[in-house]
Amino acid sequence: MVCHGRKSVRAFTLIELMIVIAIIAILAAILIPNFLHARAESQTSACEANEKNIATALEMYAVDNDGTYVGGTVTSTLLGVPYLDITPVDPVSNAHYSVNAASGTYGKYEISDSGGHDPTTTGNLPGTAGGTSIVFDQNAGLFTK
Repeated sequence: MVCHGRKSVRAFTLIELMIVIAIIAILAAILIPNFLHARAESQTSACEANEKNIATALEMYAVDNDGTYVGGTVTSTLLGVPYLDITPVDPVSNAHYSVNAASGTYGKYEISDSGGHDPTTTGNLPGTAGGTSIVFDQNAGLFTK
């Protein structure tokens, strides 16, 4: 065997590298929109859960205060620590929820967010078709506006 002093170099060709990059780009183009939609759906679900938790805290407050509901912006001072230990914010806009409460004993309340939800993720809720704001009504439950 004659050795010429050269090693055999094995490497990828430019065409092979370009094909691999093209395949990765195609997969990314397919997957990124799906990830964005899944993120929007999770934000909508989190908003629904936050509004239900605020409603539960309002009901506990009303039981302890002769049926009186409080209204305003849901911050740490609205209900206090015994009722709402961690103040939730809207996952879409990081804004506080607002509570519209009827004055007087045994009133009615509505909890609403600041909007901005993807309308394709709120389609399972009753209310305005294509609504981007989620509202929890004491009597009607969750719906969109």
